Amino acid sequence: MPTSFIRCSVPLAALAALACSLPAAAQEQRTRIALGPQFYPSYPGSDDFDIGPLIDYERKPVGEQFEFEAPDESFDLALIDRSGFSFGPALNWEGARSAKDVGTALPKVKFSIEPGAFVSYQVSEGFRLRAELRKAVTGHKGMIGMAGADFVMRDRDNWLFSAGPRVTWSDDKYQDAWFGVAPEDSAPSGLAAYDPGGGVQAYGATASFLKALSPRWGVQTYAKYDRLVGDAADSPIVRQHGSRDQFSGGLALAYTFGSVGQ
Repeated sequence: MPTSFIRCSVPLAALAALACSLPAAAQEQRTRIALGPQFYPSYPGSDDFDIGPLIDYERKPVGEQFEFEAPDESFDLALIDRSGFSFGPALNWEGARSAKDVGTALPKVKFSIEPGAFVSYQVSEGFRLRAELRKAVTGHKGMIGMAGADFVMRDRDNWLFSAGPRVTWSDDKYQDAWFGVAPEDSAPSGLAAYDPGGGVQAYGATASFLKALSPRWGVQTYAKYDRLVGDAADSPIVRQHGSRDQFSGGLALAYTFGSVGQ
């Protein structure tokens, strides 16, 4: 399930280029910003949804097409970006969960900030592999990782369609925070005590579509599905107050600033 509401991928080379003394024409950039609503599970394992902003920011030199970014990847900074291989830090976050959100007396899970790292490899123009691993420094304090593949079809920036499988892994701290029930919370919550372990948390798929409506305006949309498995799926929180099926999606209007020459 997506947890970031702002998506932005920045190659280090692009940042370095800003400091270079290049001719004005060589430095001419175009920027695409998309804004709209998206819905996503209120918390991992929830059968309720929250609505928040979907924001996408991309920047490229005039004449180059915008890079493909999957809608469920974290904010990242590519420290290495060559020969189809990219690597660098990543950042995501997860909203809080209260007893009211679940509908029973369980401890609150605080807002979680998750720094980590990502790696991706562009196998071909239409096929990309990506994985990321993050560790929360607040909130659930656990580790969570995602690996996936994306099949991409596009006509430069006129339109783009992508789809691909996903697998999500989390450690015992993460699963205990979201799916566990401590013995002392069993009676107040009415749920059986449950101590999940780490492992594969979900299998799923993500698809996205981008379409230019004019040289400057366009639309972006995405849909994502995850099926909880293993200890996460067996949690009494999920079975009695949530769902193993996790859906999310969004729709945004995009505008390109700067020269739109291709």
